[in-house]
Amino acid sequence: MDADVIIVGSGMGGATLAAALASTGRRIMILERGGHLRASASDRDAGAIFGDGAFRPDEAWLDGQDRSFNPGNYYYVGGNSKFYGAALIRYRASDFDAVPQSGGQTPGWPIGYSDLEADYQAAEEMYQVRGRQADDPTEPAHSGNYPHPPVPDEPDIAALRERLKHAGLHPSHIPLGVDQAAWLAAGLTTWDAYPNTCGGKMDAETCGLAAALAHENVTLHTGCIVERLECNQRGFVTAAVLANGERLTASRFVVAAGAVQSAALLLRSANDNCPSGLANRSDQVGRNFMNHNCSAVLALHPMRKNKSIYQKTLMLNDFYRGSNTRPPLGNVQMLGKITGPILAATTPLPRWLAHWIAARSFDFYAMSEDLPNPGSRVTLKNGQIKLDWQRSNWDVHLQLVQELKRVLRQVGFPIVLSQPFDRRTPSHQCGTARMGNDPALSVVDSHCRSHDHPNLFIVDASVLPTSAAVNPALTIAALALRAGRRMTQTEFAA
Repeated sequence: MDADVIIVGSGMGGATLAAALASTGRRIMILERGGHLRASASDRDAGAIFGDGAFRPDEAWLDGQDRSFNPGNYYYVGGNSKFYGAALIRYRASDFDAVPQSGGQTPGWPIGYSDLEADYQAAEEMYQVRGRQADDPTEPAHSGNYPHPPVPDEPDIAALRERLKHAGLHPSHIPLGVDQAAWLAAGLTTWDAYPNTCGGKMDAETCGLAAALAHENVTLHTGCIVERLECNQRGFVTAAVLANGERLTASRFVVAAGAVQSAALLLRSANDNCPSGLANRSDQVGRNFMNHNCSAVLALHPMRKNKSIYQKTLMLNDFYRGSNTRPPLGNVQMLGKITGPILAATTPLPRWLAHWIAARSFDFYAMSEDLPNPGSRVTLKNGQIKLDWQRSNWDVHLQLVQELKRVLRQVGFPIVLSQPFDRRTPSHQCGTARMGNDPALSVVDSHCRSHDHPNLFIVDASVLPTSAAVNPALTIAALALRAGRRMTQTEFAA
Protein backbone atom coordinates (compact mmCIF):
# COMPACT_ATOMS: atom_id res chain seq x y z
CA MET A 1 0.00 0.00 0.00
CA ASP A 2 1.06 3.57 -0.64
CA ALA A 3 -0.06 4.81 2.79
CA ASP A 4 -1.97 3.86 5.90
CA VAL A 5 -4.22 6.91 5.58
CA ILE A 6 -4.90 8.98 2.48
CA ILE A 7 -6.47 12.40 3.14
CA VAL A 8 -8.03 14.19 0.17
CA GLY A 9 -7.75 17.92 0.81
CA SER A 10 -5.48 20.11 2.95
CA GLY A 11 -8.02 22.63 4.24
CA MET A 12 -9.14 23.08 7.83
CA GLY A 13 -10.55 19.56 8.17
CA GLY A 14 -7.84 17.60 6.38
CA ALA A 15 -4.91 19.53 7.84
CA THR A 16 -6.22 19.34 11.41
CA LEU A 17 -6.94 15.61 11.13
CA ALA A 18 -3.43 15.02 9.77
CA ALA A 19 -2.02 16.86 12.78
CA ALA A 20 -4.19 14.76 15.11
CA LEU A 21 -2.99 11.48 13.56
CA ALA A 22 0.65 12.37 13.00
CA SER A 23 1.90 11.11 16.35
CA THR A 24 0.54 7.59 15.66
CA GLY A 25 3.49 6.93 13.39
CA ARG A 26 1.21 5.70 10.62
CA ARG A 27 2.00 6.72 7.04
CA ILE A 28 -0.29 9.63 6.23
CA MET A 29 -0.49 10.96 2.67
CA ILE A 30 -2.28 14.26 2.04
CA LEU A 31 -3.45 14.87 -1.54
CA GLU A 32 -4.04 18.51 -2.50
CA ARG A 33 -5.21 19.54 -5.97
CA GLY A 34 -3.60 22.97 -5.73
CA GLY A 35 -0.11 24.20 -5.03
CA HIS A 36 1.46 26.40 -2.39
CA LEU A 37 0.34 30.00 -2.35
CA ARG A 38 3.50 31.96 -3.08
CA ALA A 39 4.13 35.64 -2.37
CA SER A 40 3.29 37.86 -5.34
CA ALA A 41 2.64 41.46 -6.30
CA SER A 42 -1.10 40.77 -6.10
CA ASP A 43 -1.11 39.79 -2.42
CA ARG A 44 -2.19 43.23 -1.13
CA ASP A 45 -3.56 44.61 -4.42
CA ALA A 46 -7.30 45.16 -3.91
CA GLY A 47 -7.93 45.66 -7.62
CA ALA A 48 -6.25 42.36 -8.48
CA ILE A 49 -8.01 40.43 -5.71
CA PHE A 50 -11.53 41.89 -5.79
CA GLY A 51 -11.71 43.21 -9.33
CA ASP A 52 -9.62 40.83 -11.44
CA GLY A 53 -10.17 37.72 -9.31
CA ALA A 54 -6.44 37.03 -9.42
CA PHE A 55 -6.64 34.04 -7.09
CA ARG A 56 -10.00 32.60 -8.14
CA PRO A 57 -9.99 29.25 -9.98
CA ASP A 58 -10.42 28.93 -13.73
CA GLU A 59 -13.50 26.80 -13.18
CA ALA A 60 -17.21 26.89 -14.02
CA TRP A 61 -20.12 25.33 -12.13
CA LEU A 62 -23.80 25.34 -13.02
CA ASP A 63 -26.48 26.90 -10.85
CA GLY A 64 -30.01 25.54 -10.39
CA GLN A 65 -31.06 26.92 -13.77
CA ASP A 66 -28.02 25.44 -15.53
CA ARG A 67 -26.36 28.84 -15.85
CA SER A 68 -22.59 28.81 -15.68
CA PHE A 69 -20.78 30.74 -12.95
CA ASN A 70 -17.27 31.00 -11.54
CA PRO A 71 -17.28 29.77 -7.91
CA GLY A 72 -15.44 31.56 -5.14
CA ASN A 73 -13.58 28.49 -3.90
CA TYR A 74 -9.79 28.50 -3.74
CA TYR A 75 -7.49 25.60 -4.54
CA TYR A 76 -4.23 26.01 -2.66
CA VAL A 77 -2.44 24.20 0.12
CA GLY A 78 -4.53 25.18 3.13
CA GLY A 79 -7.72 25.50 1.06
CA ASN A 80 -10.12 28.39 1.57
CA SER A 81 -8.52 29.17 4.93
CA LYS A 82 -5.69 30.92 3.07
CA PHE A 83 -8.19 33.70 2.34
CA TYR A 84 -10.50 33.51 5.34
CA GLY A 85 -11.19 36.27 7.82
CA ALA A 86 -9.61 34.12 10.57
CA ALA A 87 -12.73 34.32 12.78
CA LEU A 88 -12.50 31.18 14.93
CA ILE A 89 -15.78 31.20 16.82
CA ARG A 90 -17.34 28.29 18.71
CA TYR A 91 -20.89 27.37 17.83
CA ARG A 92 -23.18 28.50 20.63
CA ALA A 93 -24.38 25.63 22.86
CA SER A 94 -27.95 26.01 21.54
CA ASP A 95 -26.73 25.49 17.96
CA PHE A 96 -26.44 21.76 18.66
CA ASP A 97 -30.10 21.54 19.62
CA ALA A 98 -33.25 21.50 17.50
CA VAL A 99 -34.07 25.22 17.39
CA PRO A 100 -37.38 26.67 16.13
CA GLN A 101 -36.72 29.11 13.31
CA SER A 102 -39.00 31.37 11.33
CA GLY A 103 -38.48 29.18 8.27
CA GLY A 104 -38.68 25.85 10.10
CA GLN A 105 -36.91 23.95 12.85
CA THR A 106 -33.25 22.97 12.67
CA PRO A 107 -32.74 19.21 13.06
CA GLY A 108 -30.19 19.32 15.87
CA TRP A 109 -26.94 17.36 16.09
CA PRO A 110 -26.25 13.77 17.22
CA ILE A 111 -23.82 15.27 19.75
CA GLY A 112 -24.11 18.18 22.15
CA TYR A 113 -21.80 21.09 22.80
CA SER A 114 -20.32 19.32 25.82
CA ASP A 115 -19.21 16.43 23.58
CA LEU A 116 -17.10 18.82 21.52
CA GLU A 117 -15.93 21.32 24.13
CA ALA A 118 -12.55 19.71 24.81
CA ASP A 119 -11.89 19.61 21.06
CA TYR A 120 -12.84 23.26 20.73
CA GLN A 121 -10.31 24.03 23.45
CA ALA A 122 -7.63 22.00 21.67
CA ALA A 123 -8.44 23.62 18.33
CA GLU A 124 -8.09 27.08 19.88
CA GLU A 125 -4.65 26.06 21.12
CA MET A 126 -3.60 24.68 17.73
CA TYR A 127 -4.79 27.79 15.88
CA GLN A 128 -3.48 30.21 18.52
CA VAL A 129 -6.79 32.01 18.92
CA ARG A 130 -6.86 35.55 20.29
CA GLY A 131 -10.01 36.21 22.30
CA ARG A 132 -11.79 37.05 25.55
CA GLN A 133 -14.68 35.07 27.02
CA ALA A 134 -16.35 37.58 29.33
CA ASP A 135 -17.72 40.01 26.73
CA ASP A 136 -20.38 37.89 25.06
CA PRO A 137 -23.47 36.66 26.97
CA THR A 138 -24.01 33.91 24.36
CA GLU A 139 -20.47 32.49 24.73
CA PRO A 140 -20.70 28.83 25.80
CA ALA A 141 -18.70 27.43 28.71
CA HIS A 142 -14.95 27.00 28.19
CA SER A 143 -12.75 24.54 30.05
CA GLY A 144 -9.77 26.87 29.63
CA ASN A 145 -8.79 30.35 28.55
CA TYR A 146 -7.99 31.56 25.07
CA PRO A 147 -4.28 31.08 24.33
CA HIS A 148 -3.79 34.81 23.67
CA PRO A 149 -5.56 38.08 24.52
CA PRO A 150 -7.78 39.58 21.83
CA VAL A 151 -6.46 41.49 18.83
CA PRO A 152 -6.68 45.13 19.97
CA ASP A 153 -9.28 47.52 18.61
CA GLU A 154 -8.03 50.43 16.56
CA PRO A 155 -9.06 53.82 18.03
CA ASP A 156 -12.12 54.32 15.83
CA ILE A 157 -13.36 50.79 16.60
CA ALA A 158 -12.74 51.27 20.32
CA ALA A 159 -14.94 54.39 20.18
CA LEU A 160 -17.62 52.45 18.28
CA ARG A 161 -17.49 49.72 20.92
CA GLU A 162 -18.22 52.28 23.65
CA ARG A 163 -21.14 53.78 21.72
CA LEU A 164 -22.65 50.33 21.24
CA LYS A 165 -22.30 49.60 24.96
CA HIS A 166 -24.04 52.88 25.82
CA ALA A 167 -26.89 51.79 23.53
CA GLY A 168 -27.37 48.71 25.75
CA LEU A 169 -25.66 46.17 23.48
CA HIS A 170 -22.86 43.69 24.26
CA PRO A 171 -20.09 44.15 21.69
CA SER A 172 -17.50 41.40 22.11
CA HIS A 173 -14.11 40.62 20.65
CA ILE A 174 -14.04 38.33 17.63
CA PRO A 175 -11.90 35.28 18.45
CA LEU A 176 -9.22 35.59 15.77
CA GLY A 177 -6.39 33.47 14.46
CA VAL A 178 -4.16 36.40 13.49
CA ASP A 179 -0.71 37.56 14.46
CA GLN A 180 -1.54 41.22 13.94
CA ALA A 181 2.07 42.43 14.00
CA ALA A 182 3.25 39.84 11.47
CA TRP A 183 0.32 40.58 9.19
CA LEU A 184 0.74 44.37 9.19
CA ALA A 185 4.51 44.08 8.76
CA ALA A 186 3.84 42.65 5.29
CA GLY A 187 1.39 45.41 4.29
CA LEU A 188 -1.11 47.81 5.81
CA THR A 189 -4.35 46.06 4.87
CA THR A 190 -6.94 43.98 6.61
CA TRP A 191 -6.54 40.19 6.44
CA ASP A 192 -10.19 39.46 5.53
CA ALA A 193 -10.27 37.95 1.99
CA TYR A 194 -6.57 38.69 1.42
CA PRO A 195 -4.17 35.77 0.72
CA ASN A 196 -1.93 34.69 3.55
CA THR A 197 1.60 34.51 2.16
CA CYS A 198 3.35 36.09 5.16
CA GLY A 199 2.30 33.65 7.90
CA GLY A 200 0.29 36.31 9.70
CA LYS A 201 -2.93 34.29 9.68
CA MET A 202 -3.32 31.07 11.60
CA ASP A 203 -4.73 28.98 8.77
CA ALA A 204 -4.78 25.30 7.85
CA GLU A 205 -1.31 25.46 6.34
CA THR A 206 0.47 27.59 8.94
CA CYS A 207 -0.95 25.63 11.91
CA GLY A 208 -2.54 22.27 11.11
CA LEU A 209 -0.27 21.23 8.25
CA ALA A 210 2.83 22.66 9.91
CA ALA A 211 2.15 20.49 12.96
CA ALA A 212 1.48 17.41 10.82
CA LEU A 213 4.49 17.81 8.51
CA ALA A 214 6.84 18.09 11.48
CA HIS A 215 6.48 14.29 11.55
CA GLU A 216 8.40 12.27 8.94
CA ASN A 217 5.49 9.87 8.50
CA VAL A 218 3.28 12.64 7.02
CA THR A 219 3.68 13.68 3.38
CA LEU A 220 1.93 16.31 1.29
CA HIS A 221 1.46 15.83 -2.45
CA THR A 222 0.32 18.85 -4.48
CA GLY A 223 -1.21 18.99 -7.94
CA CYS A 224 -3.23 15.84 -7.20
CA ILE A 225 -6.80 15.97 -8.50
CA VAL A 226 -8.64 12.93 -7.16
CA GLU A 227 -11.05 11.84 -9.86
CA ARG A 228 -12.75 9.04 -7.93
CA LEU A 229 -12.48 6.54 -5.11
CA GLU A 230 -12.64 2.82 -5.78
CA CYS A 231 -14.57 0.46 -3.52
CA ASN A 232 -14.72 -3.34 -3.35
CA GLN A 233 -17.80 -5.53 -2.98
CA ARG A 234 -17.37 -5.70 0.79
CA GLY A 235 -17.79 -1.93 1.03
CA PHE A 236 -14.16 -1.03 1.73
CA VAL A 237 -12.57 1.84 -0.17
CA THR A 238 -9.43 0.51 -1.84
CA ALA A 239 -7.89 3.30 -3.90
CA ALA A 240 -7.90 6.96 -4.87
CA VAL A 241 -7.63 7.40 -8.63
CA LEU A 242 -6.07 10.67 -9.79
CA ALA A 243 -6.99 12.59 -12.93
CA ASN A 244 -3.68 11.50 -14.48
CA GLY A 245 -4.63 7.84 -14.01
CA GLU A 246 -2.38 7.17 -11.02
CA ARG A 247 -3.93 4.82 -8.47
CA LEU A 248 -3.01 5.25 -4.79
CA THR A 249 -3.90 2.65 -2.18
CA ALA A 250 -4.32 2.81 1.60
CA SER A 251 -6.14 1.05 4.40
CA ARG A 252 -8.13 4.15 5.35
CA PHE A 253 -9.38 7.13 3.35
CA VAL A 254 -10.50 10.59 4.41
CA VAL A 255 -12.43 12.97 2.17
CA ALA A 256 -11.86 16.58 3.18
CA ALA A 257 -12.17 18.55 -0.05
CA GLY A 258 -14.92 20.95 1.09
CA ALA A 259 -18.69 20.74 1.05
CA VAL A 260 -19.09 20.95 -2.72
CA GLN A 261 -16.01 19.08 -3.93
CA SER A 262 -16.34 16.29 -1.34
CA ALA A 263 -19.92 15.64 -2.43
CA ALA A 264 -18.89 15.73 -6.10
CA LEU A 265 -16.07 13.24 -5.48
CA LEU A 266 -18.40 10.80 -3.72
CA LEU A 267 -20.98 11.11 -6.49
CA ARG A 268 -18.32 10.62 -9.21
CA SER A 269 -17.22 7.44 -7.45
CA ALA A 270 -20.45 5.58 -8.23
CA ASN A 271 -19.99 1.94 -9.22
CA ASP A 272 -22.10 -1.18 -9.72
CA ASN A 273 -22.36 -1.76 -5.97
CA CYS A 274 -22.95 1.91 -5.19
CA PRO A 275 -24.85 3.20 -8.22
CA SER A 276 -25.74 6.56 -6.63
CA GLY A 277 -22.22 7.24 -5.34
CA LEU A 278 -20.11 6.25 -2.38
CA ALA A 279 -21.48 6.73 1.14
CA ASN A 280 -24.87 7.43 -0.41
CA ARG A 281 -27.15 4.59 0.63
CA SER A 282 -29.24 7.29 2.36
CA ASP A 283 -29.42 9.40 -0.82
CA GLN A 284 -28.17 12.32 1.31
CA VAL A 285 -24.80 12.96 -0.36
CA GLY A 286 -24.97 16.38 -1.97
CA ARG A 287 -28.25 17.25 -0.24
CA ASN A 288 -28.88 19.82 2.51
CA PHE A 289 -26.36 22.28 1.07
CA MET A 290 -26.22 25.40 3.22
CA ASN A 291 -24.50 28.75 2.64
CA HIS A 292 -24.95 31.48 5.24
CA ASN A 293 -27.30 34.33 4.37
CA CYS A 294 -24.94 37.30 4.47
CA SER A 295 -24.97 41.02 3.73
CA ALA A 296 -22.41 43.77 3.89
CA VAL A 297 -23.73 46.74 5.88
CA LEU A 298 -21.87 50.05 5.59
CA ALA A 299 -22.51 52.78 8.16
CA LEU A 300 -21.11 56.27 7.70
CA HIS A 301 -21.24 59.83 8.91
CA PRO A 302 -20.38 62.41 6.20
CA MET A 303 -18.31 64.47 8.66
CA ARG A 304 -16.40 61.61 10.35
CA LYS A 305 -13.63 59.44 8.87
CA ASN A 306 -12.71 55.90 9.87
CA LYS A 307 -8.93 55.65 9.95
CA SER A 308 -8.86 51.92 10.74
CA ILE A 309 -6.63 49.62 8.73
CA TYR A 310 -7.94 46.18 9.64
CA GLN A 311 -11.12 46.96 11.66
CA LYS A 312 -12.18 43.30 12.13
CA THR A 313 -12.15 42.96 15.93
CA LEU A 314 -15.75 43.49 17.08
CA MET A 315 -18.90 41.37 16.92
CA LEU A 316 -22.45 41.45 18.26
CA ASN A 317 -24.53 38.45 19.29
CA ASP A 318 -27.39 40.42 20.87
CA PHE A 319 -29.69 39.21 18.08
CA TYR A 320 -28.41 35.62 18.02
CA ARG A 321 -31.00 34.02 20.26
CA GLY A 322 -34.74 34.23 19.76
CA SER A 323 -37.20 35.87 22.11
CA ASN A 324 -40.94 36.02 22.66
CA THR A 325 -41.21 38.66 19.95
CA ARG A 326 -38.73 37.49 17.30
CA PRO A 327 -36.88 34.39 16.04
CA PRO A 328 -33.10 33.96 16.25
CA LEU A 329 -31.61 36.43 13.77
CA GLY A 330 -27.88 35.75 13.70
CA ASN A 331 -24.41 37.18 14.19
CA VAL A 332 -22.98 40.61 13.33
CA GLN A 333 -19.25 41.18 13.03
CA MET A 334 -16.98 43.75 11.49
CA LEU A 335 -15.81 43.12 7.96
CA GLY A 336 -12.19 43.70 7.19
CA LYS A 337 -11.87 47.40 6.38
CA ILE A 338 -13.35 48.19 2.98
CA THR A 339 -11.14 50.60 1.06
CA GLY A 340 -11.76 52.77 -1.97
CA PRO A 341 -10.10 50.29 -4.36
CA ILE A 342 -12.21 47.41 -2.95
CA LEU A 343 -15.45 49.36 -3.30
CA ALA A 344 -14.53 50.58 -6.78
CA ALA A 345 -13.71 47.02 -7.86
CA THR A 346 -16.91 45.47 -6.53
CA THR A 347 -19.59 48.12 -7.28
CA PRO A 348 -20.54 50.36 -10.21
CA LEU A 349 -19.85 53.47 -8.11
CA PRO A 350 -17.66 56.18 -9.66
CA ARG A 351 -14.14 55.88 -8.32
CA TRP A 352 -14.25 59.24 -6.49
CA LEU A 353 -17.47 58.28 -4.71
CA ALA A 354 -16.17 54.83 -3.80
CA HIS A 355 -13.14 56.41 -2.15
CA TRP A 356 -15.27 59.03 -0.35
CA ILE A 357 -17.60 56.38 1.09
CA ALA A 358 -14.83 53.96 2.07
CA ALA A 359 -12.92 56.68 3.92
CA ARG A 360 -15.96 57.20 6.17
CA SER A 361 -17.55 53.77 6.38
CA PHE A 362 -17.65 51.31 9.26
CA ASP A 363 -18.19 47.96 7.58
CA PHE A 364 -20.26 45.13 9.05
CA TYR A 365 -21.00 41.53 8.12
CA ALA A 366 -24.55 40.43 8.97
CA MET A 367 -24.86 36.64 8.98
CA SER A 368 -27.98 34.49 9.44
CA GLU A 369 -28.54 30.75 9.45
CA ASP A 370 -29.44 28.93 6.26
CA LEU A 371 -31.60 25.90 7.07
CA PRO A 372 -30.96 22.38 5.71
CA ASN A 373 -33.16 21.47 2.78
CA PRO A 374 -32.83 18.16 0.86
CA GLY A 375 -33.67 20.03 -2.35
CA SER A 376 -30.72 22.37 -1.91
CA ARG A 377 -28.02 20.19 -3.35
CA VAL A 378 -24.87 19.40 -5.26
CA THR A 379 -25.23 17.11 -8.26
CA LEU A 380 -23.26 16.32 -11.41
CA LYS A 381 -24.46 17.11 -14.92
CA ASN A 382 -22.35 15.54 -17.64
CA GLY A 383 -19.51 15.48 -15.15
CA GLN A 384 -19.84 19.17 -14.28
CA ILE A 385 -20.71 20.33 -10.77
CA LYS A 386 -24.22 21.70 -10.45
CA LEU A 387 -24.99 23.67 -7.30
CA ASP A 388 -28.69 24.31 -6.80
CA TRP A 389 -28.62 26.44 -3.68
CA GLN A 390 -32.17 27.04 -2.47
CA ARG A 391 -31.71 29.86 -0.01
CA SER A 392 -33.85 29.63 3.13
CA ASN A 393 -34.65 31.85 6.12
CA TRP A 394 -34.15 35.00 4.02
CA ASP A 395 -36.90 36.94 5.79
CA VAL A 396 -35.04 36.41 9.05
CA HIS A 397 -31.86 37.73 7.48
CA LEU A 398 -33.63 40.85 6.25
CA GLN A 399 -34.89 41.36 9.80
CA LEU A 400 -31.32 41.11 11.12
CA VAL A 401 -30.16 43.70 8.62
CA GLN A 402 -33.00 46.02 9.64
CA GLU A 403 -32.17 45.59 13.34
CA LEU A 404 -28.52 46.35 12.63
CA LYS A 405 -29.41 49.45 10.63
CA ARG A 406 -31.62 50.66 13.47
CA VAL A 407 -28.82 50.22 16.00
CA LEU A 408 -26.25 51.91 13.80
CA ARG A 409 -28.47 54.93 13.28
CA GLN A 410 -29.04 55.02 17.04
CA VAL A 411 -25.27 55.21 17.70
CA GLY A 412 -24.65 58.07 15.31
CA PHE A 413 -24.59 56.93 11.68
CA PRO A 414 -27.18 58.82 9.59
CA ILE A 415 -26.35 56.84 6.44
CA VAL A 416 -26.51 53.03 6.48
CA LEU A 417 -26.27 51.00 3.26
CA SER A 418 -26.57 47.24 2.75
CA GLN A 419 -25.80 44.78 -0.02
CA PRO A 420 -26.36 40.99 0.11
CA PHE A 421 -23.58 38.68 -0.97
CA ASP A 422 -24.37 36.75 -4.14
CA ARG A 423 -23.82 33.12 -5.13
CA ARG A 424 -20.27 33.80 -6.27
CA THR A 425 -19.26 34.41 -2.66
CA PRO A 426 -18.83 31.14 -0.71
CA SER A 427 -20.29 32.15 2.63
CA HIS A 428 -19.31 29.09 4.65
CA GLN A 429 -20.62 26.27 2.46
CA CYS A 430 -21.58 23.16 4.42
CA GLY A 431 -23.97 20.27 4.92
CA THR A 432 -23.69 17.93 1.92
CA ALA A 433 -22.69 14.80 3.88
CA ARG A 434 -24.57 15.38 7.09
CA MET A 435 -23.71 13.77 10.40
CA GLY A 436 -26.34 11.68 12.20
CA ASN A 437 -27.09 8.50 14.10
CA ASP A 438 -29.56 7.06 11.57
CA PRO A 439 -27.85 5.63 8.43
CA ALA A 440 -31.10 6.11 6.53
CA LEU A 441 -31.02 9.87 7.09
CA SER A 442 -27.33 10.74 7.28
CA VAL A 443 -23.96 10.05 5.65
CA VAL A 444 -21.52 9.81 8.58
CA ASP A 445 -21.76 8.99 12.27
CA SER A 446 -20.88 11.35 15.09
CA HIS A 447 -17.16 10.61 14.64
CA CYS A 448 -17.27 11.36 10.89
CA ARG A 449 -17.06 7.73 9.76
CA SER A 450 -19.20 6.76 6.76
CA HIS A 451 -22.19 4.61 7.67
CA ASP A 452 -21.66 2.65 4.46
CA HIS A 453 -17.89 2.16 4.27
CA PRO A 454 -15.95 1.14 7.43
CA ASN A 455 -12.65 2.66 6.27
CA LEU A 456 -13.99 5.96 4.86
CA PHE A 457 -14.17 9.19 6.85
CA ILE A 458 -15.47 12.61 5.79
CA VAL A 459 -13.92 15.43 7.78
CA ASP A 460 -14.83 18.88 6.54
CA ALA A 461 -17.80 21.26 6.44
CA SER A 462 -19.80 18.62 4.56
CA VAL A 463 -20.71 16.86 7.79
CA LEU A 464 -22.25 19.86 9.60
CA PRO A 465 -25.96 19.09 10.24
CA THR A 466 -26.70 22.81 10.60
CA SER A 467 -24.93 25.99 9.57
CA ALA A 468 -25.69 27.93 12.78
CA ALA A 469 -24.92 31.63 12.29
CA VAL A 470 -21.22 31.90 13.03
CA ASN A 471 -18.11 31.08 11.03
CA PRO A 472 -17.61 27.28 10.88
CA ALA A 473 -13.79 27.01 10.71
CA LEU A 474 -13.20 26.29 14.40
CA THR A 475 -16.04 23.75 14.50
CA ILE A 476 -14.54 21.95 11.50
CA ALA A 477 -11.18 21.84 13.26
CA ALA A 478 -12.77 20.60 16.49
CA LEU A 479 -14.64 17.83 14.66
CA ALA A 480 -11.39 16.81 12.94
CA LEU A 481 -9.66 16.52 16.32
CA ARG A 482 -12.59 14.46 17.64
CA ALA A 483 -12.44 12.17 14.59
CA GLY A 484 -8.66 11.89 14.92
CA ARG A 485 -8.90 10.90 18.56
CA ARG A 486 -11.49 8.25 17.71
CA MET A 487 -9.39 6.88 14.85
CA THR A 488 -6.34 6.75 17.11
CA GLN A 489 -8.26 4.87 19.81
CA THR A 490 -10.07 2.41 17.54
CA GLU A 491 -8.04 2.12 14.33
CA PHE A 492 -4.47 2.43 15.60
CA ALA A 493 -4.76 1.22 19.20
CA ALA A 494 -2.68 -1.90 18.65
